[in-house]
Amino acid sequence: MTTLSQTSRRLSTRRKATLASAAALVAALLVPALALAEPTIPQLTLNLAAGQAEPEKVSVLLEILFLLTVLSLAPAIMITMTSFTRIIIVFSFLRQAMGTQQMPPNQVMASLAIFMTIIIMMPVGTRINDEALQPYINEEIGFNEALDKAQVPVREFLFKHTREKDLSVFYAVTGKEQPQTKADVPTPMLVAAFVISELKTGFTIGFLIYIPFLILDMVVASILLAMGMMMLPPVMISLPFKLLLFVMVDGWNLLTASLVNSFYY
Repeated sequence: MTTLSQTSRRLSTRRKATLASAAALVAALLVPALALAEPTIPQLTLNLAAGQAEPEKVSVLLEILFLLTVLSLAPAIMITMTSFTRIIIVFSFLRQAMGTQQMPPNQVMASLAIFMTIIIMMPVGTRINDEALQPYINEEIGFNEALDKAQVPVREFLFKHTREKDLSVFYAVTGKEQPQTKADVPTPMLVAAFVISELKTGFTIGFLIYIPFLILDMVVASILLAMGMMMLPPVMISLPFKLLLFVMVDGWNLLTASLVNSFYY
């Protein structure tokens, strides 16, 4: 037993010595490398001295800052200045009318609404690219002129789907004088009126979608009441029939086609 203990102590002593030598070797290799790499670390300096900034560079920085701000507000712009609002409201009413709770999931509905929005807004995006973005990239026009030209197709789309009654509400609230032409309407006020018009249109379409499913629920509830099955929830029985009705009439095809055509006619 004494011999075994002495042997194990010798082995442990050798292992410690080996680990110590390995650690010393690694340290000897890393320290020179870090010493050599230290001078190559880049240094970032910010000079805010007055009078040294060139106007051209400041203008470019302001344009970059504006573009970053637009990108950060892209979700809000997409929701308020495109057809996304109407589409997602109609999809929400459809799911509630069918009583399918979380089917289809929110991610699927939002993704479908986004791609439908891209299809609907494609003519507007094409005009912006041809009339404003490409000439600006080719340095044919300035930034301010490109911004003005990019607003033209967007404002035409907003005016086409905005009710004058909704637009006059904001003029009545703010106390401003009624505009004589469309060019006199500020873009922020136009966007707000467009959102209200889209909400009203979406709720109107949702009400029309609700009617057939509501009638089916009433018929099923009346039949169950006549049969004396008052304890059986009517929704449990009507849900399969609503799904069958929606599938038989090819509801998704009709709904998406109607929503897309509502922005073209």
